[in-house]
Amino acid sequence: MASTPKLLLSPTKIGALELPNRVVMAPMTRSRANNPERAPFELHAEYYRQRAAAGLLITEATSVSPQGVGYVFTPGIWSDAQVTGWKKVTSAVHAAGGRIFLQLWHVGRISHSTFQQGGALPVSSSAVKLEGELMLPDFSKAPYETPRALETSEIAGIVKDFAEGARRAKVAGFDGVEIHGANSYLIDQFLRNGVNQRTDQYGGSIENRVRLALEVVDAVVAVWGPGRVAIRLSPTSPWNGMGDSDPIALYTHLAKELDKRPLAYVHLSEALSADPKTLRATPAIRAAYKGSLIVNGGYTAETAERDIAAGDGDLVAFGVPYLANPDLVERFQTGAVLNAPDVSTFYGGAEKGYTDYPMLAPKV
Repeated sequence: MASTPKLLLSPTKIGALELPNRVVMAPMTRSRANNPERAPFELHAEYYRQRAAAGLLITEATSVSPQGVGYVFTPGIWSDAQVTGWKKVTSAVHAAGGRIFLQLWHVGRISHSTFQQGGALPVSSSAVKLEGELMLPDFSKAPYETPRALETSEIAGIVKDFAEGARRAKVAGFDGVEIHGANSYLIDQFLRNGVNQRTDQYGGSIENRVRLALEVVDAVVAVWGPGRVAIRLSPTSPWNGMGDSDPIALYTHLAKELDKRPLAYVHLSEALSADPKTLRATPAIRAAYKGSLIVNGGYTAETAERDIAAGDGDLVAFGVPYLANPDLVERFQTGAVLNAPDVSTFYGGAEKGYTDYPMLAPKV
């Protein structure tokens, strides 16, 4: 039996929230919003309720506008129907004693004209095409299209969409929101110069490329107030053709700017590696950002305990382990074996592989 991870299971405070432990459920797209409204329903409420023992739940990425959609059956937060659906989720989580943040999302170029209103092209920081294919609404596949670069005058509208999504999340009963600035989506497409080729005030220098992220953060904080807003970043992830010429300089500067703002936390997705030569921005961000830091990237209970003890992060987010183990906190507490995930049910479907994973027998 593995030793109990004492630090991981100890209480902490992030922003305005007191948490019973430092175990975070990472945001994971599960593609179950299979209705025309892209609204959560009772199935989603049960899924999140089962996992409410986490210190904090972060929802799957949730589009702030129709323009921000790029996947089949992912939820949104731009309509009244979606707010009503999310209220079912927050009510279930709170009744089970949990805390939950909504992740605000715009996919940018990771989309296709068939998802867009009027068949418009997807938008991005720059007209840089992603190689590869995506699944369309009819479940066929097609190559990515060359996106349209947002006009400078349009960017204020993007910021407004995030602020409106944040407002609706508040109405839906969430405890806070996490801005999706990671994993190759729109904010990331502005941050990293592997995609951002702009020559206006949102491109070129590091100071310009972080501008959109900071404008979104400030607009969302204006909605929620101190200690209820966070942002997720993936400084070195190459996924979906992303990269930057100097990620350490970029994310150190961004971290210093975020440190000036009253955030709940910064969430870093950066894979763990045993190779000391692997470039990781987390240590530089940790030094520059003095607030609460959630780390994520293939952690086990043991490596989470180690890195919290070392001060590398304050909380640890678990993705796949939480997907397959609704009672992950109890399993960490008792040293129980973890369920194996069923990869075939990660995306789409209904209860199977979503709310039917076995849980430990209740204590008598």
